Amino acid sequence: MAIHTPLLRLLPLLLMLLPSPLRDYLSPARHELGGHGQLEARHPIIIFPGFSCSNLEARLTDDYTPSLPHCGALKGKGWFPLSTNPWDLVEHDYIPCFEEQMSLVYDPVLNDYRNRPGVETRVPNFGSAYGFSIKLDGATEYCFIKLNKELEALGYRDGDTLFGAPYDIRHAPPLPGQPSEVYSDYFARVKDLVQHASEKNGNKPVILVGHSFGGMIAQEFVNSTTQEWRNKFIKHMVLIAPTPPTGLTEVVTNLASGPTVIILPKVTAIALRPMWRTFASSILSMPSPWVFGDKPLIITKHRNYTAYDYSDFLTALGFSNGLMPFMKRVLPKMMRIYAPMVPTTYLNGVGVQTPEQEVYMDGNFDVAPEHVYGDGDGSINLISMLAFANELHRQHLEGNIYFNFIKIEHATHSGIIVSDDSLKIVIAEIVRANW
Repeated sequence: MAIHTPLLRLLPLLLMLLPSPLRDYLSPARHELGGHGQLEARHPIIIFPGFSCSNLEARLTDDYTPSLPHCGALKGKGWFPLSTNPWDLVEHDYIPCFEEQMSLVYDPVLNDYRNRPGVETRVPNFGSAYGFSIKLDGATEYCFIKLNKELEALGYRDGDTLFGAPYDIRHAPPLPGQPSEVYSDYFARVKDLVQHASEKNGNKPVILVGHSFGGMIAQEFVNSTTQEWRNKFIKHMVLIAPTPPTGLTEVVTNLASGPTVIILPKVTAIALRPMWRTFASSILSMPSPWVFGDKPLIITKHRNYTAYDYSDFLTALGFSNGLMPFMKRVLPKMMRIYAPMVPTTYLNGVGVQTPEQEVYMDGNFDVAPEHVYGDGDGSINLISMLAFANELHRQHLEGNIYFNFIKIEHATHSGIIVSDDSLKIVIAEIVRANW
């Protein structure tokens, strides 16, 4: 027998008070019909995926000198997938070649990163909302797959009203005025994609949706444009658990013990550490001293390291080569947050155990650390996301521009766009952005 409460009786009236796009999405009738209902006034959407979702292709030229003979087997044979299917790398004994061909070289004169000699790379399927791939077995709903299906139920279509902007995960967006050949090209392509999506949809401005590292990239892209261009072409930005410029403890752990964001079958994080440290993205988003202060991030029996001790920490890791790019490219980004100054909704999970300090008691960085946990979404520390959100709010308030920060209890960093409860909130905010 159904139980009726005064609140449930009022629900239809309360829904009538909402704008029609959100009312249609939240309507009980919509969900009784399987969740499908068309969103009438659709603004085009461009998706910026999380870190592990974009793919990379490579081409080897005559300038490539392989360290192992079979690493040069594809020389002169055109483009081939480098980071699409991890099991292919294992089955073809290509892991050492993958590490070599993925590695970057930092040029201190140009203050920029480049591929190794003879290795050319590109990101395939730019423009498609399905231009990403899931690298983990069984994780069939990640990399926006489930979210895309929800958007399609609202009437969105890939290449028509729904687009994607995959990127090279090895590189990091620079501050305005800093060199980055890769991001100069990437931002130009994103700008063209935004204008194309707008023109294809009756000159409607575009909604940018970014998750994790992709959320940070979406914001950096907007910051690379003029305010006049933003006002014309950007309707709204939806940031879902974006990597904050205020940093996260996980970044120093990955530097110390190898990446947790690149998972290859039968390969340890320690084995991938040399390759990882060549990436510009590996030193981005180190915990900011202005947020994390004097609290130890890395604890050993001989020495603790705070966010003020990166020079000593990188030296202790045997990664003194990272000092110059950190000082030139990363440290300046820690000194100020640049708000996108377009209507923005920021969603993040909270109430999840998140590593806050890492304990290497014997000072051995070749073993996994013991974690001391705090609050966050499992990856991003609460103190960092709050500092980031508060500064965005302050700047948007000064500019009289919409900003909303939504905390979702118990939503994990990856699960926020997969779990039914949190995904419903995310979709509702994307619908709201269409107003």
